[in-house]
Amino acid sequence: MDYLDDYELDYNYTSENNITPHEELVFRHKSTCLKEGSCMSLLLVSVVIFLLGFFGNALVIWISGFKMKKTVNTTWYLSLAISDFVFCAFLPFNIAHMVMEEWIFGHFMCKFVPFIMFLNMFSSIFLLVVISVDRCVSVVFPVWAQNCRTVKKASIVVFVAWLLAIALSFPSVIFRDVGTHLGRTICLNNYTSNQHSHKIVAGSRFLAGFIVPFTIIIICYSVIILRLRTSRMTKSSKPLKVMTALVAAFFICWLPYHVFILLELDHQNLDQGILIIGLKVGTSLAAANSFLNPVLYVFMGNDFKQKFKSSVLSKMENAMGDEGRTTSRYLSRSSSMDARASTHI
Repeated sequence: MDYLDDYELDYNYTSENNITPHEELVFRHKSTCLKEGSCMSLLLVSVVIFLLGFFGNALVIWISGFKMKKTVNTTWYLSLAISDFVFCAFLPFNIAHMVMEEWIFGHFMCKFVPFIMFLNMFSSIFLLVVISVDRCVSVVFPVWAQNCRTVKKASIVVFVAWLLAIALSFPSVIFRDVGTHLGRTICLNNYTSNQHSHKIVAGSRFLAGFIVPFTIIIICYSVIILRLRTSRMTKSSKPLKVMTALVAAFFICWLPYHVFILLELDHQNLDQGILIIGLKVGTSLAAANSFLNPVLYVFMGNDFKQKFKSSVLSKMENAMGDEGRTTSRYLSRSSSMDARASTHI
């Protein structure tokens, strides 16, 4: 996988002969990929991510889409699994690029593959925001949620989230381009049409894909925790732990990427070796997020002993289905409390 190209890490250097230092750095390093331990390690990591992510998310899609009753919760998790599955399905293009040290898939795929990468990023974080808001509403307004929280409305919300993710991923289509360097065809970013394009794209991705969602999620979880404590609903913390793990995994995986993307804007004053290593590590972590979600479904579905007693399918189904059962119990108890209160009044 070309970690400086395929994830659209935004170098925007120019020189008199229109050959960017970015290209020179990348191809000097990658020309001996199969002979370098670090490059082979990244290649191995990419293959592992593809295998775990592709088959793991396919399993989640099969269970949540065909084996479980369609609910609001399974709608959220099915959409999240589809996002990660599509991402992993396109990883072989990057793996082939890394091995062959040349982009052979044409102009269209040069634009489309990075587009898919960022579509995964934005759709994942937007879905995590939606799930957080949904849980917050269910806890704060349980009666309203019980009456108005439907699969149809959830599907509409998911559709809107995907549309927004597509719109924010579109700069990959606009600025990605194919060029040649040292006799090789390469896929690179071309921000030469506007000197501020690079900063605008990087800044918008950081704000829309990290800062704003993180703020919303923190607010939702703060409200949920306070509500659960005041209501003494400690038994409903298990689904909260699952969702917290999903959110934590996303931000841990994507934070290094965003940090080095912003640092790269000031590349003239930074050590190029450190910057490139940081970008490689950041993009590796970002790719790893695509297979962590199904792993979390499995290992947080039951306690430690039950994991080894039940099948993989049962564990994943329990992880996703338990949230709906716990929410129902909470809504039922809240409704009973409201009924008793109205009787006393």
